[in-house]
Amino acid sequence: MIRPLNDNVLIKKETIENKTASGIILSAKENTEDNIGVVIAVGEGSLVDGKRVPMTVKVNDKVIFDKYAGKEVEYQGEKYLLVSESKIYAVID
Repeated sequence: MIRPLNDNVLIKKETIENKTASGIILSAKENTEDNIGVVIAVGEGSLVDGKRVPMTVKVNDKVIFDKYAGKEVEYQGEKYLLVSESKIYAVID
């Protein structure tokens, strides 16, 4: 598994389906919400003045992040996004 370092967060983008009310799929290709995902793993936090600042987000949080932030990575056939915690704007309850 990928283990992020420092204040980085590993996110799996949320997959959505475009369906009509009657269940007809409008597009055959996979659709992802551009800036919503689920936190898969978190780093230990950043260092400020020699002290470790703990992460605000945690595993399984559903988050909204900067659409253009991060680095897309593929691991064992799955696509993930590595994002700095500062590029995460909100946690969805």
